[in-house]
Amino acid sequence: MTPTVHTFDGLGIAPRLLEALDKLQFATPTPIQYQSIPHALAGKDIMGIAQTGTGKTLAFGIPVLQRLAQAKGIALILLPTRELAVQVNEDLHNIGRFFHLRTAVLIGGESIGRQIRTLRQNPHVIIATPGRLMDHLAQKTISLSAVKTLILDEADRMLDMGFAPQIKRILQHVPKERQTMLFSATMPPEIVSLATSYMRLPVRVEVAPSGTAAPNVTHEIFFVHQPAKMPLLKTLLAEYTGSMLVFSRTKHGAKKIAADIRAAGIRAAEIHSNRTLNQRLAALNGFKTGVFRVLVATDIAARGIDVKNIELVVNYDLPEKAEDYVHRIGRTGRAGHTGHAISFATPAQRRDVFAIERLIKKPLPVSKLPAGIAAVAPSSNFVQDLPIRQAGRPRQWAGKPQRNFNSSAPRRPFRPASPASSAGRPAGRSGGNHPFRSSSRTSGPRRNNRSSSFGNYRKCNNYATH
Repeated sequence: MTPTVHTFDGLGIAPRLLEALDKLQFATPTPIQYQSIPHALAGKDIMGIAQTGTGKTLAFGIPVLQRLAQAKGIALILLPTRELAVQVNEDLHNIGRFFHLRTAVLIGGESIGRQIRTLRQNPHVIIATPGRLMDHLAQKTISLSAVKTLILDEADRMLDMGFAPQIKRILQHVPKERQTMLFSATMPPEIVSLATSYMRLPVRVEVAPSGTAAPNVTHEIFFVHQPAKMPLLKTLLAEYTGSMLVFSRTKHGAKKIAADIRAAGIRAAEIHSNRTLNQRLAALNGFKTGVFRVLVATDIAARGIDVKNIELVVNYDLPEKAEDYVHRIGRTGRAGHTGHAISFATPAQRRDVFAIERLIKKPLPVSKLPAGIAAVAPSSNFVQDLPIRQAGRPRQWAGKPQRNFNSSAPRRPFRPASPASSAGRPAGRSGGNHPFRSSSRTSGPRRNNRSSSFGNYRKCNNYATH
């Protein structure tokens, strides 16, 4: 049976917008666009869940443009990273240039004076990260009283990674009568309950279950020791000739990885929080245009890179959260293209691998390491190799004798030294033959210094005033 091919016709989109889509050669909507655009045009609150790279920006961008043309007001789009804010601004201008769309991008790392001048031009859409928007609200350089549509892109990160308090304060400046749309690739249940408190009877548009990886991406994993990761990466660089995106868990690790790649004679750039905004944008643009073959990034770029035809994504370090794996590998296999994702894991990270497999609901194929790279092959039964903790018993580690700390055996009683054993001691010393033990308690019964000190303290005349 031939699958049904949908078009933008019949979704309620205005003729001028349809004409602009034709000029941009957007003929077939993606599933998330086809299902969410009619509800968004009707003014309903939407919670959209789809894989990365499936066109979520246009899923809310087209309704925003049409609703702004029909009624006065502005739209506010909140995003977690600067790169993603710049990317969304480019996508909106791609279609909004036919309608003289004015936008203001409020992100950190840019001159706030320049942003204030942009706000004075009465933009139709404000694209902002929460921190910089809070700065403008504190300086009273912006008013959100005219917001008619609020959009949280990458909503799980916005609400789960420390942005929830800032969003709560921002919403105090936004009218309650508004349309709210949330889009993300992952939406854990606890985030859903938090998000629905900001919405009114939201329509849940779920193209794929939360955490579903892009279907055009193949997976592969190597179990390797940390020192062998760089030799393995260099082997992959020789095997794959296309563009490569490498993810590191830390910014210092990203800097070192990029330096090692450049030392091997390969053009590479890095993106992390220690880089300025101009440096990060220059690295991203150089990666898009082919100036840099490899881009090394932290998770700050896991949701802010929209580059077509990335051949390979390498997880040099596994992400801290399994959900970030979906966003990382979503940088390849975008817009119908195929892609490949390779992950490096140490033998101690088997539980992290299990968490990723549970989320994406498929096993990660384990590949054999190239010859000459030292590594530990994964066991056939991971669970048996992991530390086991049983109730009432100490932690058992394979191959190591354990001392039973829960033993009820009585302690050995204290026995004072006999006069015979004290012979030959240096004068003024005590405690056996130890030459450095203090002689403050050489005679008389043992005292509890803490108790005696407190007793002397209580005998002070000024006890009540101490």
